[in-house]
Amino acid sequence: MPLALLALAIGAFGIGTTEFVIMGLLPEVAGDYGISIPTAGYLVTGYALGVMFGAPLMTVLGTKISRKRMLMLLMGLFIVGNLLSAFAPAFSVMLIGRIVASLAHGAFFGIGSVVAADLVAPDKRAGAIAMMFTGLTVANVVGVPLGTLVGQSLGWRVTFGLVAALGVIGLAGIARLVPDMPKPEGVHLRHELAAFKNVQVLLAMAMTVLGFGGVFAAITYIAPMMTHVAGFADSSVTWLLVLFGLGMVGGNLVGGKFADRALMPMLYVSLGALAVVLALFTLTAHDKVLSAITVALIGALGFATVPPLQKRVLDQAHGAPTLASAVNIGAFNLGNALSAWLGGLVIAAGLGYTAPNWVGAALAAGALILALLSAALERRAGGSSTVVTGVTPAGQRAAAHH
Repeated sequence: MPLALLALAIGAFGIGTTEFVIMGLLPEVAGDYGISIPTAGYLVTGYALGVMFGAPLMTVLGTKISRKRMLMLLMGLFIVGNLLSAFAPAFSVMLIGRIVASLAHGAFFGIGSVVAADLVAPDKRAGAIAMMFTGLTVANVVGVPLGTLVGQSLGWRVTFGLVAALGVIGLAGIARLVPDMPKPEGVHLRHELAAFKNVQVLLAMAMTVLGFGGVFAAITYIAPMMTHVAGFADSSVTWLLVLFGLGMVGGNLVGGKFADRALMPMLYVSLGALAVVLALFTLTAHDKVLSAITVALIGALGFATVPPLQKRVLDQAHGAPTLASAVNIGAFNLGNALSAWLGGLVIAAGLGYTAPNWVGAALAAGALILALLSAALERRAGGSSTVVTGVTPAGQRAAAHH
């Protein structure tokens, strides 16, 4: 794998850290500004909305410049947003800083996925995408716990200052290691938008929303589930999240490896197993050992779907993958928001803290059904929709096997 992938992974590590570390620092932020925890929660909501709307917006703005330069500009935006958060004199200013940082998120992963895939041979594309996303998964194992510890010990502003420093390292790495790939000739916004007319692209994005939504239906409410149902102490939630992060790392790497060999079968297995494990979580949540194992499995199976889903969008976007790839990153966040809302509804309805697991199982099963439908439509069309524009005929044949 090219060394340039390391620079992309460092950027992904910083972005993943700033996205999730705020969840562990909400009490500190709320206390500092004299606001309630729910009000501080707007820092999470604002970031997610920024990713959803920022992904297509920033990608469209970047259609006129090279992908390397756009990645550098996005990291610059990320640095500015986190510095603004670190030095924010008022809550409103910090919220603006969070939104500014979030604008870089979707476009970075979307454009970064295209760049990562272009750095390697066609039969290693999913593995390259997985390598970049490893930065995001490792952030949940290392960056988020350390950032939370630093924020609780030295102050939350120090955490965001350190995250900004990570952004500087990522920016320097991209400038030094990522080759200056020329902007693809003849690719304009209308070509990028045309990809959304392809039903296979839309199906892949719908799979992303439902499949990843299944994961976060359960994980969003892991703290009350583990403390009130499994019987863990409040302090145990941190290492349970680390366990979830370790599962994410392993699942992401395995998903990338096997998606290069058989993309759709990898989706069938991971989505089907995810649905089963989420359903079983309603039972295993009552036992400490089994619930801990289940949390790791949810992380592994959930992130095993990320490289194949992202590569599926790239393969189906027919030579104009950048916008579709970025919008698919927004789809992950849409799935997070949707599943958190649905999980909250079933808890509010009095069905208990394990009820979101059934929501997650249903969402994952829905994603599996869409995957089967997508494959059936592809077979009916003779497999012609899997051609990857811009690679060699050998690469097209390799993609057709997926």
